[in-house]
Amino acid sequence: MYTNQFRAVFSALFCGVLVLVASNAIGAESSRERLLMDFGWKFSTDKYDDAQASAFDDSAWRDVDLPHDWSIEGKIAKDNRMGGPGGFFPSGLGWYRRSFTAPQTWSGKQITIEFEGVYMNADVWINGQHMGSHPYGYTTFSYNLIPYLKIGEKNMLAVRVDNSKQVNSRWYSGSGIYRHVWLTVTEPIHFATWGTYITTPEVSDDKAKVKVKNIVRNDSAKPESLTIVTEIVDPDGKTVGTKQLQIKLSANADNSFTQTFPLQDRPQLWSPETPKLYRAITRLTTGGKTVDEVQTPFGVRSIKVSAEDGFQLNGRTIKLCGGCLHHDNGCLGAVAYDRAEERRVELLKAAGFNALRTAHNPPSAAFLDACDRLGMLVIDESFDCWEKGKNWADYGQYFKEWWQRDIDAMVLRDRNHPSIVMWSIGNEVPERDIPDGVRIGKILADHVRSIDATRPITAANCWATQPRVWSDIDGLFAVLDIGGYNYTLDNDQSDHKRVPTRVMVATESFPNAAFDYWRRVTDNSFIIGDFVWTALDYLGESGIGRQYAAGERIIDHGRNDHYPYHGAYCGDLDLTCLRKPISYYRNILWNRGEKLYMTVYEPSADGKPMKAAAWGLLPSSPSWTWPGFEGKDLKVEAYSSYDKVRLYLNEKLIGELPTTRAEQFRATFTVPYQPGTLKAVGVQGDKEMGENILRTAGEPAQVRLTPDRTTIRADGQDLSFVAVEVLDKEGRLQPNADAQIKFAVSGPGVIAGLDNGDMNNEDSYQGNQRKAYHGRALVVVRSSRDAGEIKLSAAAQNLPEASARIKTRPVEP
Repeated sequence: MYTNQFRAVFSALFCGVLVLVASNAIGAESSRERLLMDFGWKFSTDKYDDAQASAFDDSAWRDVDLPHDWSIEGKIAKDNRMGGPGGFFPSGLGWYRRSFTAPQTWSGKQITIEFEGVYMNADVWINGQHMGSHPYGYTTFSYNLIPYLKIGEKNMLAVRVDNSKQVNSRWYSGSGIYRHVWLTVTEPIHFATWGTYITTPEVSDDKAKVKVKNIVRNDSAKPESLTIVTEIVDPDGKTVGTKQLQIKLSANADNSFTQTFPLQDRPQLWSPETPKLYRAITRLTTGGKTVDEVQTPFGVRSIKVSAEDGFQLNGRTIKLCGGCLHHDNGCLGAVAYDRAEERRVELLKAAGFNALRTAHNPPSAAFLDACDRLGMLVIDESFDCWEKGKNWADYGQYFKEWWQRDIDAMVLRDRNHPSIVMWSIGNEVPERDIPDGVRIGKILADHVRSIDATRPITAANCWATQPRVWSDIDGLFAVLDIGGYNYTLDNDQSDHKRVPTRVMVATESFPNAAFDYWRRVTDNSFIIGDFVWTALDYLGESGIGRQYAAGERIIDHGRNDHYPYHGAYCGDLDLTCLRKPISYYRNILWNRGEKLYMTVYEPSADGKPMKAAAWGLLPSSPSWTWPGFEGKDLKVEAYSSYDKVRLYLNEKLIGELPTTRAEQFRATFTVPYQPGTLKAVGVQGDKEMGENILRTAGEPAQVRLTPDRTTIRADGQDLSFVAVEVLDKEGRLQPNADAQIKFAVSGPGVIAGLDNGDMNNEDSYQGNQRKAYHGRALVVVRSSRDAGEIKLSAAAQNLPEASARIKTRPVEP
C-alpha cells in the first residue's frame, strides 16, 4: 500500500543509536513511522549454533547492507550444488545480525518488522527469542516485536537463511535477504498491514466510482470511537473527494469500514499509454489529532474478458504484447534495488512490451511500483509447483502448510496495483491433468477471489503427461477465468470448438515461433495475448536458448552438460538489457512503433552451420564487420512493416524483396561480404521510406562510457548503469572487440556489478574487470550515502583510458 516515497526512507547506526528518518509522505501529525532497516548488518556464511544470541560476538563478520545476495558474490563452479538449474553459483547457509536502539518514544506503540523477500527458509530472532520461520523465498512476511523488544535499550535482530538444500529451484534464486527490510511503528489503534483495499467498480470515460475499504486494528484492551477521514487526490495533485466516517472499534480486534467516492468529471483513466495514478490519503483521528495515516496510490481502470471481445481495459479491447520475466537483475543477482527493478520496466516498455508475467513467483514491491508509474500490465504469479514438487527440496514440500499464507501475502500486498490485471495460481504444475489439479486449483482460485474478485485468474499449462491427453486439462481450465497455454497454442481451434467460452492466452511461447503465435493472437478474439519465454535473459536454467555448432550435443533444461554456460539465452534482451534482433522483429510484428531493422547471421569459421536449442535463435547481430570472410556469402535478414525492402551494398542495389504478412514481415538476402556500407531501405508503393545502415568498423581505438543517469541519489542504493563500448577511431562500435577492461571508482560510490551478456564468461559478476563481448560491457555503479561526484575509469591494453562522472545528490528530508 506504500508509495515509492515511502521506499526512500532510511535508517543508520550512529554511536549505537538508531537514527530514524521518517518519510515526508506521512502527515506531520501522524505517529506512524515506516523505517528502512537495510543498513548496518553483519553477515557470515560460517556455521553457528548460537548466532541468534544477543551476546554472540559478530565483530569478525562482514559488514553488509541490504538488499544482499551472497550467491552472486561467489564464483561459478561446476561442482556447486545449485548446478545448471541455479547457474552453478554457490548456495549454503548464511547469518545476518543487526543491532538497533528502540527509543523511549516507542513505549506503548505497536512495532513490526517486515521482510519483503528472503531466499529461502528464513528464521528470525530478536534478543535471542525466535519469532518464526518462513520457507518461501518470494513472499513478504512480518513479525510483531512487542513481546520481545527492549525499549530504551539495544536490541539485536538475527536472521538465518538456509539455502543449503539443493536443488530447490529450476532457475537462479540467489541466497539471502535480497529485498528490503522495514520496521513500522504505530499507535495501538492503527490501519492493519495491507488493510487498505481500493476498487473502482464503475468506470467510464465520463465518470467512475471509487470504493475504499479500510481494516482498522485496535490492539488496546478497550473499545474506542474515532473518525476515518479519506481524501482522494487526482494525478495532478487536486483533491477530488473527501469523506468522514465516525467509527466504533471493538477491543483487540480488526474492524472493517468502507467509503465510496463518485468521480464525476471525466476521471483520468489508468492504462499503459496513460499511467495516471490517484492517491487515497486516509487518516484515523480523535479529538482533532491524527492517530494514523496511510497513503495508497491506485488507478481508475476496469478489466473485462470474454471470448467474444477478448481482453478489455477501460472498455477497449487490447492485445497483450507480453514477455515472461524471472526475478534476477543479471550481475546484481537477486538483489532488488528499486532502480534496477525500474530500469527493467523502462527498457522492456521501450522495446514494445505492454505486459509482463512474473514467472514463477511474486515480484518485488518496487517492480510493481514501477509498472504502475510507467504503464506496464502484469500477470502476478504465485507458484511453480503445488503439492507435487519439481525438485526434491523445492516449495512442494511446504505447499500444504503454507499455500494460504503465501497467497494472502501476494494478493493482499499487491491488490491495489493497477498494473496487475491477472493473478496466476501456478505454472506447469504436475497435477494439471489429474483430479488433484482440479481440487487444488479450485481451492486456490476460490481463495484468491475471496480476497480480490476484481481480476481474472489464470494458470499456465503445458502438455498433458503421457498417456493422458490434452483434454484432460479441461478440468483445471474450468476453474480459471483465462486459460494459460505454455507452448500449446496449436490447440486453439480444437479447444475453442470444444469450449467456445474459454479465453486463452499464450503464457509462454518459443522465440523462434514469434510470427505464428502473434498470428493466432491477432486472428482470434478469444486469444488475448502472447508472453514469450522470455523477455530478458536470466541466470540459471543453463543452456536454454544456447547456440551451438552442428553435431554438438545439446540439452535445454538447466543440466550440467554445458558448463561454464550458466544462464538462459532466450530473452528478447540480453543480461545487460541490450536488445537482440528478435526484439526488433517482435516490435515490428506487434506494430509498436518500429518499421525496419537489419541483422546479419554470424558465419562459422569451419563452414558448418550453427544451430540453436529449442528456446534459441541462430546467432545474428547488426554488424557489417566480418574480417576474413571477404567474398564469401553472408545471410542478411531484414524485418520490415513496409511492403518491400531494398538492400544496397556500397550504394549498389543487391535486390528487392517483399516483406508483407505473407512473408512474415521479413526478407532474407545472400550478400558476398565486402567492407563498406550495407543499407536496407523500406519501400511503400514505389517510394523509399525509412532506412537502416550498417558500416564496417575499423580497429579498436577507444573506450566510451555512457551512464544511463549522470545524477543519482546519495541514498546508498541508487544506481547508474554505465554502458561500455569499444569504438574505432571514427566512433563506430567495434563488434569483434574482446578486450579485458579494468574499472576503478573514486568518490562516494562503488561498483555494484559487472556484465557483458556472455553466458560463458566465468569472471565474477562482482569485481573490477570484465571482458568486452561483441564490443560491449556494463558497469553498475551504486551510490554511498555521501553527496559528491563519482568518477568511473576504464583501462584496456593499447587503448586510452576512458572515464565518466556521476553526481550524487543529497536525499531530501
